[in-house]
Amino acid sequence: MIFQERTYAVLIVSASEQFDTQMRALLPGTDYYPVHSAASVGQAKRRLLETAYDLVLILTPLRDDFGSQLAVDVCADSSAGALLFVKNELFDGVSARVAEYGVMVQPMPTSSALVSQSLRMLCAQRERLRRMEARQQSVEEKIEEIRLVNKAKWLLIECRGMSEAEAQHYVEKQSMDRRVTKRQIAEIIIESYAKAIDKS
Repeated sequence: MIFQERTYAVLIVSASEQFDTQMRALLPGTDYYPVHSAASVGQAKRRLLETAYDLVLILTPLRDDFGSQLAVDVCADSSAGALLFVKNELFDGVSARVAEYGVMVQPMPTSSALVSQSLRMLCAQRERLRRMEARQQSVEEKIEEIRLVNKAKWLLIECRGMSEAEAQHYVEKQSMDRRVTKRQIAEIIIESYAKAIDKS
């Protein structure tokens, strides 16, 4: 497997025990773990609430629904990749309906080599989304730090009569002197002056 530093949690959604067994044979525990199964859309939805999966493999049709809407929901509501297995004669129609949501479709019957290739593509897609999530989190953390530092500066201006430049310099110097982030200094300032304001 390409990405050895982590394993991928997999949910196999199928009413066929044979398909489940065949898929598990293509999912070595060194790369895919845990691997869970669900026999219906309802059971799959319960599993999805309990566990964050990286890959969801769906053999259509299922007992309580065809399964394409489940694949669309997986892609819309999580960062998991969905691979939908459909009969060859349904491939074009189903693919046209779900492709815009990021669902991959595999015609059946298929070969182990093609399924393995699709799994690798899903893993690559999952890594791309993981990096995007990390960047998004980083941006949100920076925005939150700016908000907290601005609040701390306002408290320093109000409570200690500092100018904005003095308050900024104070936060930066405290951060360097204590070897902590500006966010941590801002949180200390906010906590101490918020108590003082509450008492007054």
